Amino acid sequence: MQPTLVLNVVGLTRALLPHAPHLAAFASRGRARDIHTITPAVTCAVQSTFVTGELPRRHGIVGNGWYFRDLAEVSFWRQSNRLVHGPKLWDIAKRRDPAFTCAKLFWWHNMYSSADVSVTPRPQYPADGRKLPDVYTCPDGLRDELTEKLGVFPLFKFWGPATDISSTEWIARSAELIQATRNPTLTLVYLPHLDYDLQRLGPHHPNIPQAVAQVDAVAGRLIEQAEREGKAVVVLSEYGITEVSGAVMINQALRKAGLLAVRQEIMGEQLDPGASEAFAVVDHQVAHIYVRRTERIEEVAALVRGLDGVEQVWTGDALRAHGLDHERSGEIVAVSRADRWFQYYFWLDDARAPDYARTVDIHRKPGYDPVELFLDPKLPAAKAKIGMTLLKRKLGFRSLLNVIPLDPSLVKGSHGRITDKAEEGPLFITNRPDTLGSGTAVDARMVKDLLLSHLFS
Repeated sequence: MQPTLVLNVVGLTRALLPHAPHLAAFASRGRARDIHTITPAVTCAVQSTFVTGELPRRHGIVGNGWYFRDLAEVSFWRQSNRLVHGPKLWDIAKRRDPAFTCAKLFWWHNMYSSADVSVTPRPQYPADGRKLPDVYTCPDGLRDELTEKLGVFPLFKFWGPATDISSTEWIARSAELIQATRNPTLTLVYLPHLDYDLQRLGPHHPNIPQAVAQVDAVAGRLIEQAEREGKAVVVLSEYGITEVSGAVMINQALRKAGLLAVRQEIMGEQLDPGASEAFAVVDHQVAHIYVRRTERIEEVAALVRGLDGVEQVWTGDALRAHGLDHERSGEIVAVSRADRWFQYYFWLDDARAPDYARTVDIHRKPGYDPVELFLDPKLPAAKAKIGMTLLKRKLGFRSLLNVIPLDPSLVKGSHGRITDKAEEGPLFITNRPDTLGSGTAVDARMVKDLLLSHLFS
């Protein structure tokens, strides 16, 4: 077996590679190919295709979240690997050679998998309302080892307005430690730093080269060490992020049409999916629309087609053609134009927004919300408010950290649809060019077999 390191540098594209000297040099001495990714081109779905070689119709991960019909609840960012159907890359490798081991570091659906080593974000949620940074590990004792040597995982630098390179640096240092102490055959490492500024600023902002250089330095260090040890190295990305100039407010349109139901509660209006005739679970540039009655599918599809910013609407055969004919999918899937994305807001008056809307709350919101990357510019002394709120929580008081704006126009980059230009899409780079063979692009479903070729060629 050939020990192999795989770095998932989120958002890396051919267009950005000139700003990454270490990664560009790695590509020049190996081989780089574009990846033809899947729809939806979002983290959980693409990673599941990479490790199973299947489309969502088989592995079941139709997005970063979906509507759980039996619970009548929308749920995002679930962690159990048992949600991903089918044999995984590491299962197949272990069948080929029982001595094979795998470390899966911050790739999603990372709890209760059959990988030998797992590390993934897992905050603690005490009953008093606090959210405490932490990680889940397998084996369990690895958590204390990492925390002792690296400090507490910087969760609030991993997502939210304070995100920066420090969370990616922590992940890289954990990879170095685990490779040194466990020596896994395959190490899968998630480096998310680029994702943040590309969504906040857009790919053409003058600050993006600096963000690329920061993650390039981290990746370069890992590559240098791996190659010194004679390992095969793969650098890949899941999707490219493109410039956007506005959001499609699909749930507001469904509500105005009398299709989406809400409950009036003390915490503001709440989406009531079980009582809705139709509602959308939005995920960047893709929306799953769940329709209660089959006879209304075409009616709802016609409404969605008429929304400004919607490029494609799929039902029936079109869902099958795109590999999204799975029970977790909506009866309708909509894809936005390249310059738009879908926002989850379902209320028509910001004064009635639910209490979580102005907070960082990735599990409670019934859709992905990139506005969580921003502090409300209209809020005076926002950082002072954060400090005071955290102090109150430490003293045992419940306090809402409502510092996130309700302004979708702040978001300048998005993903989810296959990019129109190949240079704006994801990459596959390897220092073992013989594994790639001929061809100009790598299909996302081929990644599993390509990684197996690196391990067993």
